[in-house]
Amino acid sequence: MKKFCVILLLSFTIIAVKAQVKINNTLKHELDSMYVLDQKNRELVSIKLDSNKVDSLTKLYHINKGNLRNYLMKLQTDADSSNTKRVEEIIRQYGYPGKSVVGEPTNEAVFYIIQHSTKIDKYLPLVEQAANKKELPFRLYAMMKDRSLMHNKKEQIWDSQAWGMNVINKQTGKNELTFFIWPIMNAKNVNKRRKEAGFDQTVEENAKRLGLTYKVYTMEQVDKGLID
Repeated sequence: MKKFCVILLLSFTIIAVKAQVKINNTLKHELDSMYVLDQKNRELVSIKLDSNKVDSLTKLYHINKGNLRNYLMKLQTDADSSNTKRVEEIIRQYGYPGKSVVGEPTNEAVFYIIQHSTKIDKYLPLVEQAANKKELPFRLYAMMKDRSLMHNKKEQIWDSQAWGMNVINKQTGKNELTFFIWPIMNAKNVNKRRKEAGFDQTVEENAKRLGLTYKVYTMEQVDKGLID
């Protein structure tokens, strides 16, 4: 009898665990499709396209080469707007759809859509809560927190964000768009914080990945345009 009770208890435990990890496949497929839209044209406008790709896209969209980048940006803006609207509906229904609801890596889809929207500050606490519950990687919350700080003109914490601004080129005397790593709080310990948050690159390696040379700036230097 005792053995039977143990087996019965184990059976109920297995059933309970399976119930807890049941994936909402309908939502998962929808979010996977939304993530594709989030990335599709964003990737195209962020890289230098080869001539064959340019020719292919201009034929596909029936536009001139000179208008291609602006057209792709408009497509992405429209997709972002549509995605954000739907994500807000999903959040109202499910909360943050983390890995226990849609599995991995689909649990990252809502993060990226919010990250590319104007709703970061509204949903940052929700993303933090999901990260603390391990429903999505903590480093993603760190990226969103850094972006929020940057947009609010404050120092970032984990060095995940770069910024571009027009500054005077000392050699040419002309205004030029210059990209740099946004100022970092307590920069000397940033690599330790990055490792603890789950980033697999140092601040120097991250800058190189972005095509930049790592240099520490202060908020005062940014405010005065003292970027070189």
